[in-house]
Amino acid sequence: MRLSKNQEEEFIQVLKVRFNNNMDRHKGLEWKKLETRLKANSQSLWSLLEMERTGGEPDVVDYDQKTEEFIFYDCVSESPIGRRSICYDREALESRKTNKPKNNAIDMANTMGIEILTEAQYKSLQKLGKFDTKTSSWLKTPTEIRELGGAIFADFRFDQVFVYHNGAESYYAARGFRGMLRI
Repeated sequence: MRLSKNQEEEFIQVLKVRFNNNMDRHKGLEWKKLETRLKANSQSLWSLLEMERTGGEPDVVDYDQKTEEFIFYDCVSESPIGRRSICYDREALESRKTNKPKNNAIDMANTMGIEILTEAQYKSLQKLGKFDTKTSSWLKTPTEIRELGGAIFADFRFDQVFVYHNGAESYYAARGFRGMLRI
């Protein structure tokens, strides 16, 4: 997918304002370098806009020196509202006989061109603020857990990150997923 030149410029301004308003998330990073990278990666910019459109408020949280990539996470305070009430993956969705959710986290992330946060990434996000104090987010689930029918999710309560398990087919109005994108 591609954005029009006008859409690109408008959205880059949204990201710039967020970047400037949240300098504690990305100490030592320069906007100019990030802006140059964004302008050169229209597909990634589209993925970021999808994160934004579904309520994620993406922001750069790190820079990988080895790969020379900027790393974005969904930084909205609660799990993105446009990605809630979904089960974990397609297999879980298809296993439900009744009351199926409209979608699943893995397919949504793939369609958006992003990855679901891992447990380690989720814990690093929580060092930047308090996220998911009223909601929860599916996390990338290890294969051995998924093969047994489960999936993991996390939230932040009592000043602590809690990682839990649930059947992958479960879904709740307050559970979605947070994404990550490398540019």
